[in-house]
Parts: sequence; structure tokens; C-alpha cells
Amino acid sequence: MIMQLTVFLENSEGRLADLCHTLAENDINMHALTIAETSDYGIVRIICNDVFRAVEVLDEAGFRATKTKVLAVEVPDRPGALAELLSALGKTDVNIEYGYCFMANGEKAIDVLKIKPEDRVAAEAAISGAGFKLLHWDDIA
Repeated sequence: MIMQLTVFLENSEGRLADLCHTLAENDINMHALTIAETSDYGIVRIICNDVFRAVEVLDEAGFRATKTKVLAVEVPDRPGALAELLSALGKTDVNIEYGYCFMANGEKAIDVLKIKPEDRVAAEAAISGAGFKLLHWDDIA
């Protein structure tokens, strides 16, 4: 399991750039970023090198940021790998709240999955049982 940075962001011109500049000015490196948006706001999810510090500096800069526990799974970079992972999870009663992927070192993809806390043990067992590697922060940084 890893920690993800979640930022609630007004959907206005330049706000995402302000967020990215704030992180950069504080030597916080982003490994992945995804945005879910509505007409009024966005939810920005970031995997970065220091989530705890990121929450502090963003709070000081007037952003609403939180930490979220997510599963990070190493998946081969080939067609069908994500489908295999999801099939393994589909054999359980685990519900995926959301997910996204990013590349790591050009050979592996990392799938980030948000699972309810009460379902994490079953999800981790299904993922490991299917031969996928659950990652910790040291595996990504």
C-alpha cells in the first residue's frame, strides 16, 4: 500500500499550474497525476515523493489536500495485463472505487487502485494470488 496525494481544486484557469508550481518550489516530485473534473471543481490525484510534506505545503498555500491509502500493483507492460489483474479481483466481492495507471522505467506499468479499507485484505490476497506484485513506496521512489 502507498499514500496518494488528493487535492480538491477549483476548475479555474491557472489553478492546476499553481498547484504544480507549489509542489515544484518545494522539491516535491510527481510520479503520476490524474484529474477527475466537473464544471466547478476537479479532484487531482498525485503519486509523489513526499505526500506528508506535500499536504503541509499545499495547505499553507491555500489548497485542500489530503492523504489517501491506495494499492499500487506492478503489472507487465503488455496487452491484457490489466484485464488479468481485474479478473483476479473480480473473483472476490471487492469493489474498485477508482483506479489509474502510469509507467515505471519503460518495462512495467503501475496500476493504482482505491479499495475500501474493509476490502483491502481480500484485494491484496487476490492480487498476490494471481502473481502480481503489490508495491510499497520504496518500490516506486
